[in-house]
Amino acid sequence: METQDGGALVVVGCLPYVCPGEQLVVTGAFVKHTVHGEQFKAEWAERTMPEGAKAIFDFLASGVLKGVGPATATLIVSEFGADALKVLENEPEKLTHIRGISRRKAQELSEAYRRQAGIRRLLDFLSGYGIRPPVAVRLYRSFGERARALVEENPYIIAGERIGASFAEADAFALSLGFEGDCAERVAAAALYELWHNSRNGHSFIPADKLVSATAQLIEVGAEAVEEALVVLADSGEIVRVVIAEREACYLASFYEAELYTALRIREMALAGPEPREDIEPLIEGIKREQAVEYAALQRHALRIADASRIMVLTGGPGTGKTTTVRAIVSLFDKLGLRTLLTAPTGRAAKRMSELAGREASTVHRLLEAGFSPEGDTLVFKRNARDPLTCDAVILDECSMVDIFLMAALLRAMPPKCRLVMVGDADQLPSVGPGNVFLDIIRSGLVETVRLTEIFRQGAESRIVAGAHMINRGDYPDLRTNAAGGDFFFLRRPEASACAATVIELCTRRLPEKMGIPAADIQVLSPTRRGETGTRRLNARLQNALNPASPGKKEKKYGEIVFREGDRVMQIRNNYDIIWTSIGERPGHGTGIFNGDIGAVTAIDTENESMTVLFDDRLAAYGFDMLPELEHAFAMTVHKSQGSEFRAVIFAALEGPPQLMCRSVLYTAVTRAKELLILVGGDTAVLNMIDNHRVTRRYSGLRARLADQPPAF
Repeated sequence: METQDGGALVVVGCLPYVCPGEQLVVTGAFVKHTVHGEQFKAEWAERTMPEGAKAIFDFLASGVLKGVGPATATLIVSEFGADALKVLENEPEKLTHIRGISRRKAQELSEAYRRQAGIRRLLDFLSGYGIRPPVAVRLYRSFGERARALVEENPYIIAGERIGASFAEADAFALSLGFEGDCAERVAAAALYELWHNSRNGHSFIPADKLVSATAQLIEVGAEAVEEALVVLADSGEIVRVVIAEREACYLASFYEAELYTALRIREMALAGPEPREDIEPLIEGIKREQAVEYAALQRHALRIADASRIMVLTGGPGTGKTTTVRAIVSLFDKLGLRTLLTAPTGRAAKRMSELAGREASTVHRLLEAGFSPEGDTLVFKRNARDPLTCDAVILDECSMVDIFLMAALLRAMPPKCRLVMVGDADQLPSVGPGNVFLDIIRSGLVETVRLTEIFRQGAESRIVAGAHMINRGDYPDLRTNAAGGDFFFLRRPEASACAATVIELCTRRLPEKMGIPAADIQVLSPTRRGETGTRRLNARLQNALNPASPGKKEKKYGEIVFREGDRVMQIRNNYDIIWTSIGERPGHGTGIFNGDIGAVTAIDTENESMTVLFDDRLAAYGFDMLPELEHAFAMTVHKSQGSEFRAVIFAALEGPPQLMCRSVLYTAVTRAKELLILVGGDTAVLNMIDNHRVTRRYSGLRARLADQPPAF
């Protein structure tokens, strides 16, 4: 960009689809970057489409339209001059006057330009009301040309989960458009927002009295107005009001349907199991000989339950033989002639399940062939009751991560007589999504549950395993002993700066040089994103230490984050539209990268505004407008690490809010380590986490619905 006196000005910020030839009026402030020098950080931008033949040529020649380069741009501008863009948008048939442009190509160019122009007009419209560009981009990707009309009719749609704006942004937008402070649309939107917002804290429903109070406080209206809005929302079917466990509950309709279906299907499966086989003991003996394993009493019991039940739970801590038992159940099902599918909530968990069970496993989303509806705003699964899976049994690992929606979707896709084995550690953190599915099923007492408790020899020799069980019991592991050759170490660094510096040193020098563990096999975990030992600052420091800027390494700045070739990154929301190419043993194509998938940036193409990321053996392409879906993964929160296992884990145990500095977070962090665990921080912080065993209550009706005397559905 040029200044008024003709000098160059570097502008940074979220400016999607900016192309040569456009005119920008940016608002912001000058900042000084440690590497790139003085820059202008844009907070808002007013954009004007190119005007005049030269600006239009620069615009078209930039590659903004696929199939149009400098040569074709010259022909178009020579033919139509300053009217070229008007012809592209409104009279594409005139393009056929140019040699080499067929009627079909003219139509394709026109459609591509109209898409570009549509999103620019939406960006211009929304920026006038202070709506951030990423929100506008997601809105256009969801609704296309209908986006502006829909958002003017109901501005609160931008606060939905798919678009991602805050309620405060949507509310300010609506009020600017002239919506009254106590209008029905605003009160209803606030109530729906409270339900959506609380679902992010794991709640499937909110008690009616709490919902009324929270909504009234949020937008400063009377309780009567909220009650009236809830009546209208219930009548329209957007929410469901029902008594559950002697309390009136308010559900979003989709939450209610998922919970109700899950309860009904699980009750049906639990109460109608197959007849146990008379020859099960000889089968178990045969499996024992084949796998050369001596099964403990509880493991043999699990095999009997798997034989005689349509649904069961297998749970236990690290080192208690869950994997060995799963392998035995797979073998048993093979001998029974059952077609068995293995699945897990995340890609890393599915990959680990494949390696340990010796059979291919897939994510639940991929198994069910997840995608978005044609409208682009609703998650759908191709596999469902109308098109069920082809199988007789499903083994679901890492079940503590499964929320009520995913469980309902899996159950819907299972054939009527299909068996389900749910495997997981009930003491780990619950799912990020709504519900408390795994614990509710176990605590209901309805489903046969086998809890493995014996720690086997290999696990008993590990201080990681022993420490995890001590933490889970509320006992203090010995933090003073750091024996050579051990796998569990504590480095006392009670000051945040020293703690962070030690984490960096461990990743860059001590572990690679002294223990032969490369940085790629080390995962830094923190309970929180904030503070000096939170993931945001640790990621910035680890990136500079492990993947510093260099002349031959391309990078892209997006907001406060600089993405660089070679960076470790993580997808932070499910995206079923991302196209990937497999470069593994079985080449192919597919779609979908999911929340928690970890990869490495392999290339950044600034000219075509794209970045490629390698997730295991899948190479995925990202447009620059999709970069908010990625964040660095040199360090990650414990919640994001669920379902993964790493060769070496460094846990920054020092600071964080009380609800995160708790036993379940510490236990989950410890159990992510396969060969080496290093706690860095304050011994007081570690011991306080063990003592803090407060379990945040989740509003879920599943346990009550599964109980022996469930309430009326």
